[in-house]
Amino acid sequence: METGTTKNIEINAEPIALYQILKFEALVSSGGEAKAAIDDGRVLVNGEVETRRRKKIMSGDIVEFEGERFNVVLK
Repeated sequence: METGTTKNIEINAEPIALYQILKFEALVSSGGEAKAAIDDGRVLVNGEVETRRRKKIMSGDIVEFEGERFNVVLK
């Protein structure tokens, strides 16, 4: 497994839905693509596969997608 750096994602308010993070950070091209990626089990939250599209993400959560890690931080 590839290990890389963890990038920060800044959010203005919490909680935020998981699919919105993928969409707002341009990791996918649309909300539908974000939801499909989550449905397919391709997104991890805090090291575990997450299939709930509207999973509430809070500051301090780690989101992993396509081999990249993101630390969610509140602005």
